[in-house]
Amino acid sequence: MVRLRDLPEYERDHLLSKCDPPLGPPVWVAPKRPLEALRMALLTTAGLHYRDAEAFEAADGTFRPIDGEENTAGLVMSHSSVNFDKSGFAEDVNLVFPLDRFRELRDEGVLGSLASVHYSFMGAGLAPTAFEAGAIQVAALLKRDQVDAVFLTPV
Repeated sequence: MVRLRDLPEYERDHLLSKCDPPLGPPVWVAPKRPLEALRMALLTTAGLHYRDAEAFEAADGTFRPIDGEENTAGLVMSHSSVNFDKSGFAEDVNLVFPLDRFRELRDEGVLGSLASVHYSFMGAGLAPTAFEAGAIQVAALLKRDQVDAVFLTPV
């Protein structure tokens, strides 16, 4: 892990500009049903999308839907951070978006079901407020899909 003092001044200033106060106390919601009865969605900030979908831009607060039945081998990453090593993703998408592992858990009966659609944001470079509109939209879509829980992979 690099230390702030070791970064160029422009990068250090950029990172320090994101030192906002916490969003509020964490909210813990106890599950009302066991894991094997829950409907789960995956959410990532890895900038993933299918090849035929619009790529993420450098400062992009939008999201991309990821169909729960599509082959994960068709996912590409347009994450724009030069500080992010994409080699693990190139070998196995499940390192950043474990949809295949969650399908296995569902098929083994460990997990009740998976959402019809999962979602990806591109997490590099933006303040949390830039994602607010998209997060509200995704929350409504997840609610409509009757999702009980979300597994987040922050990148």
